[in-house]
Amino acid sequence: MATIYNTATTLDGFLATPDNSLQWLFDVPGADDEEGGINDFLSGIGAMAMGSTTYEWVVDHESLLERPATWTAWYGDRPTWVFTHRDLPVVQGADIRFTEAPVPEVHAEMVAAAGGRDLWVMGGGDLVGQFADAGLLDRIVTTIAPVTLGAGAPLLPRDLRSDRLTLTSVAQRGQFAELTYDVGPPA
Repeated sequence: MATIYNTATTLDGFLATPDNSLQWLFDVPGADDEEGGINDFLSGIGAMAMGSTTYEWVVDHESLLERPATWTAWYGDRPTWVFTHRDLPVVQGADIRFTEAPVPEVHAEMVAAAGGRDLWVMGGGDLVGQFADAGLLDRIVTTIAPVTLGAGAPLLPRDLRSDRLTLTSVAQRGQFAELTYDVGPPA
């Protein structure tokens, strides 16, 4: 069982534009073809976590309040923890658990719910940083897109030094480069 941050980023290290849009990713020619690998990844995932901005973007972008079956089609019945201090809408039929609890406490709940499978921290970068700070992030899989934004939400707004990161895989996925790093514990 591993806790994995699997995400796409721009060549200059941003997850989203300054207004939190991910549309840049879907505008890359061939992006839909490369998205097919997510099903293999998801087959090993037992629980998910995301921040409120990521959750809101997914819900809004995909009109999930009007089309809740889309959530189930993508993520199945996996429990998903959304870290937030605000009231957010619930996608009907999805196992979404809003929380303000500290990451270590929620991580323990996620492990218990995951049934021995991996955990996926979808983002954003600050939430992933909280998992890393607590020594609870095991792997980073980042797919780098041929796009630069110049500003926006950073991939991981933390100081993770090379003594904590070990490159384990490099793969070309069409126009994208996929890098996988194992993450060691904090000093």
